[in-house]
Amino acid sequence: MKYDYLVIGAGIVGAALAAEIIKRKPQARVLVAEKEARAALHQTGRNSGVVHSGVYYTPGSLKTRYCREGLAQTKAFCAARGIGYEERGKLLVATNDQEEARLANLEVRGQENEVATQRLSMAELRALEPAITGQAALRIPSTAITDYTGITNALLADVENAGGVVRFNAEVRAVRQLGDSYQAIVGSETLSVGRIIACSGLASDRVARMLGIDPGIRILPFRGEYFVLPSRLNTIVHHLIYPVPDPALPFLGVHLTPMIDGSITVGPNAVLALAREKYNRFSVDATDAMSALTYPGLWKMLAKHPGPTWNELKGSLSKTVYLAAVRKYCPSLRIEDLGVYRSANRAQAVRPDGTLVDDFLVKSMGGITVILNAPSPAATGAMPIAAKIADDVL
Repeated sequence: MKYDYLVIGAGIVGAALAAEIIKRKPQARVLVAEKEARAALHQTGRNSGVVHSGVYYTPGSLKTRYCREGLAQTKAFCAARGIGYEERGKLLVATNDQEEARLANLEVRGQENEVATQRLSMAELRALEPAITGQAALRIPSTAITDYTGITNALLADVENAGGVVRFNAEVRAVRQLGDSYQAIVGSETLSVGRIIACSGLASDRVARMLGIDPGIRILPFRGEYFVLPSRLNTIVHHLIYPVPDPALPFLGVHLTPMIDGSITVGPNAVLALAREKYNRFSVDATDAMSALTYPGLWKMLAKHPGPTWNELKGSLSKTVYLAAVRKYCPSLRIEDLGVYRSANRAQAVRPDGTLVDDFLVKSMGGITVILNAPSPAATGAMPIAAKIADDVL
């Protein structure tokens, strides 16, 4: 079998990329190979479903560009395909003086990134969301919620409808170069492919090495644990409610998120996981655990952030501590309101010196391209990310 393009991974970025390639080159033979039994099984299908606005990110960064472009494209795609999309808006709620100062900085950042914001006083906040308390808030009207699994499946359907092939239970196990093309073992088959693009998320560093590219980073999985509120509280808030984040950390804190199915989740936190693609609290994969625990970058990273590391671990071990984080801005919630919900593992790329890779990271060699780091807002920005990769590949 011969293909012009092999896309490894059927998360939202891989699906968007395959759809973009076949849209631009309708005669191209495109194969999407996914090792799991269905699409969007890991990061794409386990996130909060938030369509981000771009208020947090460094002006001029790829995150900012892809987020702004992706929000508009995602909204239009969902409207065209009948996929759920609700523009709820986000409230960043400050509960002390330090957070209020950070809120002012985020308001400036929003202006720099051309994201519309609205500063709210305590009284305006309570009028808008009676269950929420704080001394100030920043409203971002454009933030929305959607169904990223639905979007991924629609993109893959576009690939198949245009003549492309999507295969599940099809792990790419080995690749070697043969002249101007590559021989790839996909599942039990040996295929000839012209170009390879890996969109492998939690396995991006390993896939890069398998393809002959030194990643220069290691993926450390951080588990985000969620709870869900009982259905009687599904209208406790209308907006997405977020704390004001610490700018030194890549995580946004425990938030209240209305989901596209009508429920409201609480979370996530962020604790080191000992298995990349298992989601129970005590899941351990020996290979993943050794990869993380023997990596010098892990310990250097933890040494830089001892306080937040301990706080996140306490929240994971104690439901009471977790509840306290959300009660800072929603004091009516009780411990019995926190029902068990799914967890998600985030792929955090870390350099050997402990530096967190904060932006998108792509490496290429010959006819191979690997997306090594696609942090949040990768789901929001999947379509413009795909367009940029397609520009380079084509």
